Amino acid sequence: MNYDLIVIGSGPGGYVAAIRASQLGLKTAIIEKESLGGVCLNWGCIPTKALLKSAQVFEYVNHAAEYGITIGDKSVDFEAIIKRSRGVADGMSKGVQFLMKKNKIDVIMGFGKLKAKGVVEVKGSDGTPKDYTATNIIIATGGRSRELPNLKQDNKKIIGYRQAMILPKTPKSMVVVGSGAIGIEFAYFYNSIGTKVTVVEFLDNVVPLEDEEISKALARSLKKQGINIMTSSTVESVDTSGPECKVTVKTAAGTEILDCEVVLSAVGISTNIEGIGLEEVGVKTDKGKVLVDDYYKTNIDGVYAIGDIVKGQALAHVASAEGIICVEKIAGHHPEPLNYNNIPGCTYCSPEIASVGYTEKGARDAGYEIKVGKFPFSASGKASAAGAKDGFIKLIFDAKYGEFLGAHMIGMNVTELIAEVVTARKLEATGHEIIKSVHPHPTMSEAVMEAAADAYGECIHL
Repeated sequence: MNYDLIVIGSGPGGYVAAIRASQLGLKTAIIEKESLGGVCLNWGCIPTKALLKSAQVFEYVNHAAEYGITIGDKSVDFEAIIKRSRGVADGMSKGVQFLMKKNKIDVIMGFGKLKAKGVVEVKGSDGTPKDYTATNIIIATGGRSRELPNLKQDNKKIIGYRQAMILPKTPKSMVVVGSGAIGIEFAYFYNSIGTKVTVVEFLDNVVPLEDEEISKALARSLKKQGINIMTSSTVESVDTSGPECKVTVKTAAGTEILDCEVVLSAVGISTNIEGIGLEEVGVKTDKGKVLVDDYYKTNIDGVYAIGDIVKGQALAHVASAEGIICVEKIAGHHPEPLNYNNIPGCTYCSPEIASVGYTEKGARDAGYEIKVGKFPFSASGKASAAGAKDGFIKLIFDAKYGEFLGAHMIGMNVTELIAEVVTARKLEATGHEIIKSVHPHPTMSEAVMEAAADAYGECIHL
């Protein structure tokens, strides 16, 4: 069959692109080798949030007395937690199946590969190849857990994020290598249900891409929860020959040997660009990324790429936005290029962290003279009532014109609050416009207004 568009990969970039294409009248097919929804829905964003919710509920139960509620025996049913997480993921994948039918998108199961200009070869489960043709092809094959040469995953003692979601039992101890969002979220989850967790980070701070104040605040909180944090440290080797792993860690003070049941490698992702025909067709790549223009067109006419395999943050919402922009351009519309400096980042540990735009250091390095405002949740009525006074909101403005340069948050539900800032920055709101936007009381969101007011010396509740 001949299509207007074939999308290879059905993650949050691929399936969103396919739906938008169908809405715009393009005859569309999507190719998926495993499960609709890709890693995000099946092995990433969604099932991990289900695990984290279970950890949060257990945390509430353990602190029920602080809310005037008495609860008897409390225990974790690890198998039930995993089962719930998988059920949530399965439900979301079925939802994508429904959306494909609703939008009349042909779903082709198998491994898709560029064969020639406008031709995609698909090998199904029986290994038989079949060719499909399309005027346009979008590659959205995503990424996988990155492996370090000295940290080869055996899926038993040294695991990646997939295995971390389906372990047969709660490990007594775990070393998490890497403190980005994946590493920190799993560290929080396993520590909450009773695993002794150590986080090893090569750089000076955990969540090293975040504003330094947020990183330091999160480290303090995690340590208070009982997680051992080792920054400026490197895992040199892991000996898995005995009943436990022996992890050799090089620190500023010397070398330490850590004993643990499981090592979780969370050192980022590798792109899935091997074996999909890029070289045969002549698509240019650089350092594991497909080279594209502002509308995701490769150097080959009719071939596009989005998501983890191109420049920009490897985040589900980025891939979705790229997919929509790409398809609208293919359909002859005039979309704006994506502003990668207005992409929110979220980490769903407890307390949560969320950020967008420049860090304080980044703004100064970019030459801005800045105003910084902060508001602690300890001064928030809603946070006090909720028993969630940890954390703060930090906003950064250009001192000259009031431009909203960045926001950095740590606390309960800040992954929800960050969207206000993204919208405000998109609309080029100034600090004074945030101050004069009436926020409901009592809410956590008031802290955004109060932090803006603090930057200009107008904060009422500090």
